[in-house]
Amino acid sequence: MHLEKLSLTNFKSYEDARFQFGRQVNVIVGPNGSGKTNLLDAVYFLSLSKSAFHSQDALNINHEADFFIIDGTFFTGEVSSEQETDHLRHRSVGGADTSDRAFRPTQITISLQKGQRKAVLADKKPYERVSEHIGRFPVVLMAPNDTDLVREHSEDRRHFFDGVLSQLDADYLRDYLMYQQVLKQRNSLLKIFADRNQIDNDLLDTYDEPLLDLARRIHDRRQRFVVEFLPDFCRHYAFLSEAREAVNILYESEVGKPDFAEEFRHFRRRDTVLQRTTMGIHKDDYLFTVAGREGGAVPLKKFGSQGQQKTFVIALKMAQFDQLQAEKNVKPILLLDDIFDKLDDRRIGKLIELMERDTFGQLFITDARPERTRQLLESVRADVRFFEVGR
Repeated sequence: MHLEKLSLTNFKSYEDARFQFGRQVNVIVGPNGSGKTNLLDAVYFLSLSKSAFHSQDALNINHEADFFIIDGTFFTGEVSSEQETDHLRHRSVGGADTSDRAFRPTQITISLQKGQRKAVLADKKPYERVSEHIGRFPVVLMAPNDTDLVREHSEDRRHFFDGVLSQLDADYLRDYLMYQQVLKQRNSLLKIFADRNQIDNDLLDTYDEPLLDLARRIHDRRQRFVVEFLPDFCRHYAFLSEAREAVNILYESEVGKPDFAEEFRHFRRRDTVLQRTTMGIHKDDYLFTVAGREGGAVPLKKFGSQGQQKTFVIALKMAQFDQLQAEKNVKPILLLDDIFDKLDDRRIGKLIELMERDTFGQLFITDARPERTRQLLESVRADVRFFEVGR
């Protein structure tokens, strides 16, 4: 799978831009502030219908405009020259394309007008639900702030794993979106009860029952996923660190407790006073551990070195890549944002080694120093194309 064409109108710093990308390595170069990361975010947005950096879609509109449009063409199959000829022959008969859809480009268009809902179209037809788009064109992003997954709050870690699962599992995404909707409604009801200083337990039951059912399903899927994810993750960490220490990921959740439902209902009065739901899968966390000096596992956040933390998050992203490839049977698009400037020579060497092994499919790399990238990629036998932005 690869992104063949991309056009941007009023998206972030791009008022009007057109790109034709190569199937393998695409290097985006330019000085700091020239729009390199914005271009990667456009690819990410086209793949997942949301920005990697802004939670509000309207923040991606160019400051001098009131709308943006991202339009691109994904190619989701590898064809031989004979198949390509046959594809063109079918297109020429009566103007109709009767060849296998798996070998056709797919045009994705995403637009947003201020004050209106976002539109996501596939081959000029809107999705019935925007969530149907997520997972069709898998993508993995490595960015300089990835170590926030280790250092910052549980919300960041949940966001990462929910993002991986949402691309992998449409049922999980549906349950997750429904949970967020019911949770929002329950919190609104709690605020009303707080204002009235009175709780309607029968009315709360109509929200608590579906919320608890969704919480159990999401909890079970998260728990299974960590078990599936760990072997790939540990293998990548061992490769990147040259097997220097053991690491682990532990899923922490109160939802799995046998008496969780009873405890959840018991704290209705507390929830009303605080005007929010204080228990549930939205409070889960993932504990990252690394072997300590004396052999026992210790929290990476507290005791891990900067090098261990960087290696940990790269291994997370590489395991995400493997999981998506195995599930979708395609290599995800890999976005590497300014990583050569943030990693030491040993970790850069390990990533280059993976490129030399043809581990990845289409790559997008940003760098403010093009000569450095040219030198690093000299040993990689691939079609490498450079795009200069900000001129």
